[in-house]
Amino acid sequence: MFQLLRGFVLPAAACDGNRDGDSRYANLFRKLDLNEDGRVDIAELQTGLRAMGIPLGKEAEEKIFKAGDTNQDGQLDFEEFMQYLKEHEKKMKLAFKSLDKNNDGKIEASEVVQSLKILGINISEKQAEKILQSIDADGTMTVDWNEWRDHFMFNPATDIEEIIRYWKHSTVLDIGDSLTVPDEFTEEEKKTGQWWKQLLAGGVAGAVSRTGTAPLDRLKVMMQVHGSKSNKMNIASGFKQMLKEGGVRSLWRGNGVNVVKIAPETAIKFWAYEQYKKILTREDGKLGTVERFVSGSLAGATAQTSIYPMEVLKTRLAVGKTGQYSGMFDCAKKILKREGPKAFYKGYIPNILGIIPYAGIDLAVYELLKSTWLEHYASSSANPGVFVLLGCGTVSSTCGQLASYPLALIRTRMQAQASVEGAPQLNMVGLFQRIVATEGLRGLYRGIAPNFMKVLPAVSISYVVYEKMKQNLGIA
Repeated sequence: MFQLLRGFVLPAAACDGNRDGDSRYANLFRKLDLNEDGRVDIAELQTGLRAMGIPLGKEAEEKIFKAGDTNQDGQLDFEEFMQYLKEHEKKMKLAFKSLDKNNDGKIEASEVVQSLKILGINISEKQAEKILQSIDADGTMTVDWNEWRDHFMFNPATDIEEIIRYWKHSTVLDIGDSLTVPDEFTEEEKKTGQWWKQLLAGGVAGAVSRTGTAPLDRLKVMMQVHGSKSNKMNIASGFKQMLKEGGVRSLWRGNGVNVVKIAPETAIKFWAYEQYKKILTREDGKLGTVERFVSGSLAGATAQTSIYPMEVLKTRLAVGKTGQYSGMFDCAKKILKREGPKAFYKGYIPNILGIIPYAGIDLAVYELLKSTWLEHYASSSANPGVFVLLGCGTVSSTCGQLASYPLALIRTRMQAQASVEGAPQLNMVGLFQRIVATEGLRGLYRGIAPNFMKVLPAVSISYVVYEKMKQNLGIA
């Protein structure tokens, strides 16, 4: 679609080195100034870009307008418009040079592969060609500066990291587990404070999502702890039992702790991830995919170690009976008095061991789905769109959960053992052997049905709330 910009908006002048650059901007400004008053407002910018076949989306258009409107009068005059494009061209030139490794004035597929690998994104040369196809206007399978400039003329991204950022595996999709590798933030986001706004938006989205799906989460815990061959608890009987025992409010038992732990866990994980990345950065200053994965896994383990007592409290409250605990602090006090400090780390080992299969398979499946999409469906653009990203994130997270679920079940049973009457106090190996011996391999997956049932609503709720929070916090 950006080929229209070259042929329709920037005829002749777009590639004529003898013409002054200002004439290109003037020609473009006239196309956008629909009422010919010498100014372009946001509505004209949006309408004009759509008419040219360049529908960027509301967020990107508003970001362009905000960056260009230096006097903040709600309109772009020609000077502001020209200044924005000149500054943007400078940044795009730097991005172009960062990709043009052999300095021949053209970007080739091999150079795209090499540059993205440095940023921790692995794609094949065939996939890189797909990306170049969406920019290449003359069919040479290489991209020169004019093609690059025209393609990104109205893309608010300012460097190569931002350009490929839409394929970043975002962890904003909260499905109740926090074992994923943390988000990456650009240097600009760190300097401008956008990072903490994104973390805040993600935290609020996670809180709302977890609260909305809390009844399914509690049912999962009840089935993990109380389900057996003799007690065949299913979804219907489980809900019926919880409602009979404690009423509607009991469906949210343990959710308070689950929401409260989001803030410290996110903060610790983000801080630890940055520290581990510094330690594992290679001598050339680069950080590869393996190093990022190891950093993320270690950060997850650090965060889980710090907030693990809250995980135990959540489980105890979820399986507790009405009136057994008056709240989170009462529960903590009674556990400490009866079982001692060690009780707050019951099930810790299977929990930590579960991080590797969860995070590893989550990332691997996401990369596979991304590669498949680029290989077969990326015809005109490498931008997958929100629904493809949501789909990839949901499927990869579900696969990660499936792989680590037996460890999650053993962790939950170990956390709850002391509160279940007549239950033997077994270690991880002993509990695994007992479950397989008495219930078979299917016993390791008890409660997985409500767990999967909550994935789609959890992803949907967290995405909608996250987007709303981004608007309220002014995140572009």
